[in-house]
Amino acid sequence: MAEISGKNFIPESFQGYTPDIAGQIGLLWELIKAPLIVPLLTVCVYICLAMSIMVFIERLYMGVVIVLVHLFWKKPEKRYRYEPMKDDLESGNAGYPIVLVQIPMFNEKEVYKISIGAACNLSWPADRLVIQVLDDSTDPIVKDMVERECIRWANKGINITYQIRETRGGYKAGALKEGLKRDYVKPCEYVVIFDADFRPEPDFLRRSVPFLIHNPNIALVQARWRFGKPRYLDYMLNCFCWTCVS
Repeated sequence: MAEISGKNFIPESFQGYTPDIAGQIGLLWELIKAPLIVPLLTVCVYICLAMSIMVFIERLYMGVVIVLVHLFWKKPEKRYRYEPMKDDLESGNAGYPIVLVQIPMFNEKEVYKISIGAACNLSWPADRLVIQVLDDSTDPIVKDMVERECIRWANKGINITYQIRETRGGYKAGALKEGLKRDYVKPCEYVVIFDADFRPEPDFLRRSVPFLIHNPNIALVQARWRFGKPRYLDYMLNCFCWTCVS
């Protein structure tokens, strides 16, 4: 069998044949450029143009929607009955419903302090607020740190409870459901959920709970999510708040 070398890579009968390898590669490029490469690049250009047009149409559509919302969409305070929470010297804190705040966690080493601290700093009467930290962490070190943080806030007079369970059935949803079975949450009229990386503003309850109080047909209030730029994660601000149905 004859040995195949670089010299016979291209037939010698081909016009412009040269025994140089670089020259052969150049000739191959000339052979495939017109029938293969150019059509392929042309298709890619058309695909890019189509995608650019789609992105432009999407941004134009969103711009129109935003303008229409700002011009014609009523704010929630105008669409629903809304009266701000007011302090009453005669009734004291009786005018405030008891609110349960649930914070499900799972090995949240980086954010547990921020989320617990934000919940404990909510502007709401301390005797009308129950904070429940539902910790499903598997790391014993993290569990110990979260429990210590709860004890620290409890020593400041905050009604906060550190809650664990034997299994992680249902994951976070299961933890929330398990938390609602505790006897100490039965007097609570409303439930608020803060995920482990949520950082609510202090007036969150004062802005959200009145929608539930004055609108019996509303069962859930979802607040706007904003994203910050802290060191570890993007924190979602605000959360869900709904009526507690026994």
